[in-house]
Amino acid sequence: MRQFKRQVFVVLCLSFVFSYQVWAGQQLDTHDGSAITITSPQNGATVGNSFDLVYSFRKGVMADHAHVFLDGTYQKGFKGTFNDVASGKHTVTVKVATHDHDMVTVSDSITVVVK
Repeated sequence: MRQFKRQVFVVLCLSFVFSYQVWAGQQLDTHDGSAITITSPQNGATVGNSFDLVYSFRKGVMADHAHVFLDGTYQKGFKGTFNDVASGKHTVTVKVATHDHDMVTVSDSITVVVK
């Protein structure tokens, strides 16, 4: 019985630690089998001021969806097309997120030049 209580205690402690990471909104550092790859445009491509972003996404254990960033700024509600992007060099990043929007350590980035 004593060993059972110890096991329950350990499980509860681990559950608390894992839950804290999710509540704190920290980036999860466990690779959960998810994958993401930007397929278009190609890295280094020259594009117009409006261009489509295409990526392939495989959900993992905790992965739920992806977040898109342009020059580090989150594109809330992104529908697949960037519009009216200023001329110059820009970085597009797609990060994998959990249902609670915590980032999983899987992402892909490209650089494009807008003409």
